[in-house]
Amino acid sequence: MLLATMVSVVVTVVLLGVPLAIFGARMISDVEHRRLEVRAEEIGRIVDGRVQRGESVDSSLLDRFATGSSGSMAVSIVVVTAAGEQVTAGSTLSGRTVEVALRTDSNTIVVLAASYWDFFWRCFQVVMLVGALSIVALLVGLWWAAWQANRLSAPLVYLAASAELLGSGHVRPKIEPTGVEEIDLVAQELARSADRLAARLAVERQFSSDVSHQLRTPLTALAMRVEEIMMASDDEYVEEEARKALEQVERLSGVVDDLRMRARQTTGGTTEPVHLREVIDQQADEWASSFAAADRRLAVEVDPDVQVLATPGALAQVLATLIENSLKHGAGTTTVGATAGKTTGAVVVSISDEGDGVPAEIAPRVFEREVTSGGGSGLGLGLARDLVAADGGRLELSQRVPAVFSIFLAGVPKGLNPDDVLPTGRAIAVHGNALSRSARRFGRP
Repeated sequence: MLLATMVSVVVTVVLLGVPLAIFGARMISDVEHRRLEVRAEEIGRIVDGRVQRGESVDSSLLDRFATGSSGSMAVSIVVVTAAGEQVTAGSTLSGRTVEVALRTDSNTIVVLAASYWDFFWRCFQVVMLVGALSIVALLVGLWWAAWQANRLSAPLVYLAASAELLGSGHVRPKIEPTGVEEIDLVAQELARSADRLAARLAVERQFSSDVSHQLRTPLTALAMRVEEIMMASDDEYVEEEARKALEQVERLSGVVDDLRMRARQTTGGTTEPVHLREVIDQQADEWASSFAAADRRLAVEVDPDVQVLATPGALAQVLATLIENSLKHGAGTTTVGATAGKTTGAVVVSISDEGDGVPAEIAPRVFEREVTSGGGSGLGLGLARDLVAADGGRLELSQRVPAVFSIFLAGVPKGLNPDDVLPTGRAIAVHGNALSRSARRFGRP
């Protein structure tokens, strides 16, 4: 739109401005020529009257016509009477001149000469005026094009951001009316799709929960029954078969847990744009007293503007697990930092301390269940890794000594962030009946 508007303004200026400048300069030249001719005619009438009355013609009579007044140019005047008497007035001009000559009824010759550069300057003033108006037209066209482009592109940016939220798992993005009827129709359809998707995800999750609950209860009862049979029987063959049956029941329980976890991962979770600093500050406040009691310090080095796509509750639990792990097994200052990638848009959250790090024997298996260096159950890091993976990220031990755990998360794309794309304070007109008019046009109720 910017390009099209500027091209239109430039074409208009070229097609109208250039001819206007040429014809304007030509008109000014003709007007000045006509003014010289009028002055020459007036001088001729005065000279003829004096000659007829027998009065003399001198320079003092012509001086008032030679000097410029009321916007007239200064000229040099030469008058030659029929008797051959020559009278001059005005300053002598050098260089190129523009002359007007007139012969009166009494054969008196009147010649007026003006500087060519005075003519040129007056014509050039018209050209400059047209040029100034053309520049003003270009600036007004640029401002109008920018305003219209923002008015039409801003709703598309918000719509794209809403679609990004919908694709990342936030099934009910906030979509406000924009005032552009066709875009509002698309936004309305996107909201309906979000509602349908939310309903479908809710049904799937409820189904997974129901299946897990319905299967877990009889499987637990079956396992207890098999254990009772195995403990009550003295027959080795029965005990062996009961043990095998119990293993099958436990394997089936594991399959149910895996299916439930896989269903959660495929539904996309409930990720949404989260201000990382707010979540980290909340955890820092909760753990401040514990670190103070241990005579240690918890430092936060995160830009307040960094945003990530994550589930707020899950992210808080992961951070709490890593901070607690650093408090129990680390030493010195625990630092929570964040780095945003310039090209990929990914955000890396790091939790580090100044302790001895992770023992070499358990470093490759630190995220496995029941793997611990002591003083814990070994379930925290495994669960934290699953929570990060459910939001489409990953948790890694990026450095063993001193220990540095890194959380890789997807950042909010700046190209879809209206706060970065749109000028601050830009208002978009909203018309309440825009959707109803468009709905009637397209036959919708």
